[in-house]
Amino acid sequence: MGMRATGVAVVTAAVLGGALAATAPAASAAPAAPAAGGTAPACISRYVTGTVNGFDVLLTNNCGKTMRVKVVVKYASDSPCYTLRAGADKLYTYEGITGEYDRTAVC
Repeated sequence: MGMRATGVAVVTAAVLGGALAATAPAASAAPAAPAAGGTAPACISRYVTGTVNGFDVLLTNNCGKTMRVKVVVKYASDSPCYTLRAGADKLYTYEGITGEYDRTAVC
């Protein structure tokens, strides 16, 4: 099923189930992971290396202040949000067959 068909099915289900949702008790949602923001500034250096099992990204904070960043991965889950002090490094390792490095983003 394509993205458009999936969206139509979700909207249709929401409309048809609207009456039931109005009488059902509220469910608590699981806490969401921090959303990726805009692309991280150039002072966050990224060195991406392909590996046999995926890829590694070496992040270095050259910004002169603490930054919160994450690695955005196409076709797989993103990295957690990392807090990097000025001058700090973090090595993120992706192991999988579908993921591709997309970008590094603030979070």
